[in-house]
Amino acid sequence: MRFMLNIRATDDTEAGKPPTKELIAAMGRYNEELVKAGILLSAAGLLPSAKGARLKFSGKDVTVIDGPFAETKELIAGFWIIDVKSKEEAIEWGRRVPNPHDEDWHLDIQQIAEFDDFGE
Repeated sequence: MRFMLNIRATDDTEAGKPPTKELIAAMGRYNEELVKAGILLSAAGLLPSAKGARLKFSGKDVTVIDGPFAETKELIAGFWIIDVKSKEEAIEWGRRVPNPHDEDWHLDIQQIAEFDDFGE
């Protein structure tokens, strides 16, 4: 079962505040653990929304909205995609993510849909 672990953006990540050397090292160690366990499929940190865009679809019309975006709590600052046996295992790996912030923050864990999930 594949799961995506998303670190939600904060005011600091949206401001482009770089992570500390300690956090970079801790994230590197965590990523190495995922690799050694054979479950890491992908991982990356994301730049602030000011470097991105949002597409709004209205029927056949597509509107491009350049960042930054006001709703920081809805943005993603980084992610991992892991392949594990259960949601519980994904949660256990999520608990081990190094704490990147002094303030409250969220890590969302969502199962990735497979073709079989949609039935025939």
